[in-house]
Amino acid sequence: MINTDDSANPSITLASASPRRRELLDQIQVSYTVFPVDIDESHIAGETAEQFVTRLALEKARLGYKKYPNRPALGSDTIVIYEQQILGKPENRQNAFEMLKMLSGKTHRVMSAVAICDAEKERCKVNISEVEFVQLNDRQIEAYWETGEPVDKAGGYGIQGIAAQFIKNIKGSYSSIMGLPLYETTQLLELVGIKTLN
Repeated sequence: MINTDDSANPSITLASASPRRRELLDQIQVSYTVFPVDIDESHIAGETAEQFVTRLALEKARLGYKKYPNRPALGSDTIVIYEQQILGKPENRQNAFEMLKMLSGKTHRVMSAVAICDAEKERCKVNISEVEFVQLNDRQIEAYWETGEPVDKAGGYGIQGIAAQFIKNIKGSYSSIMGLPLYETTQLLELVGIKTLN
């Protein structure tokens, strides 16, 4: 249900270029205009993981609403946390290798924040899920990097892609691990008058 023409009367602005978030909004039949935003995603010293991911989601939603103030804007951000260490998108091959080596055979947390801004207020919700990885060897990690999939993924992997075979167990929300917690998203949409089921 992607709309790039403003006259198509989309329900919201999706302040993200992520094809995964578009796919998830399509799943719950929400119409939207895509407005990719470019923000500084650096962690600020002293921020908790929840403060960090919430700030990024809100910043994206604010920019989306600023661009299209005639409708609510949705921003979202996802991070991976292992033993208090925040893992964002890998900077390069070595960084991705180190991340996946760290997650191998362990359980980590995935935190996704979703924010909606409109004329009245800003709202944000956070979902925290757990993911257990199988033990990975160096060859598997190298081969996975070569697929190109880890490049733009928090923690260096995508649950909806090839890396699904590495995941032994999840506890929480699959859509949140994918990048947009749909339960929390529908709650926020209803607060701004958008119902996914009538």
